[in-house]
Amino acid sequence: MHQLANLYLLAYNSLQALGWAVSLSRILSSFLYTRSFNGAYASAGDLVCLLQTVSFLEVVHGAIGLVPSGVLLPLMQWGGRTHFLLAIVLRIVEVQELPSVFITFIAWSISEVIRYSHYALHCMGSCPSCITYLRYTAFILLYPVGVAPGEMWLMYQALPFIKRKNISHYYFVWVVLLCYPFLWLKLYLHLFKQRRSKLGKLHGKKRR
Repeated sequence: MHQLANLYLLAYNSLQALGWAVSLSRILSSFLYTRSFNGAYASAGDLVCLLQTVSFLEVVHGAIGLVPSGVLLPLMQWGGRTHFLLAIVLRIVEVQELPSVFITFIAWSISEVIRYSHYALHCMGSCPSCITYLRYTAFILLYPVGVAPGEMWLMYQALPFIKRKNISHYYFVWVVLLCYPFLWLKLYLHLFKQRRSKLGKLHGKKRR
């Protein structure tokens, strides 16, 4: 049973890592070809939406004990990102070419390639220490960049368009914007706690 679970997690994490690598490649290729930040959604939006939607499985993994992450924090992150993607970026065509989409997608893609590669290599029992270090260090920059000039700025820019189309959703997005910094800080501090734990063990192994 343990081997089957490990094979499933290896397949899931490998496919997610590959998917986010393709997303990153598409966005960068679009940028290099057009010299513009406006093509991120057109080049990778459908793939990013698919990968993010499928990542709800990680909430299920925590709920059934397949991984030790628990349910609350994965659900918070999944819910925030999915609302941003499906309720705002996908529905509000006017914001899809904004630079904040480019910033968000780049930050997400890099962080997820690192994270899922780390998980997949752990499933194989051979994760290099440099990947572990990246997993618990790159978020320090990527996470706030993806949230502040990315997700939050785009939600703010989308408000006039949302107000014209759906008044009730307009006020809901304002509530999300006001709550976002507090929810983000909780997740960010949790990642620092993980960093101390994981990198402390890594340094301990090196000393031995």
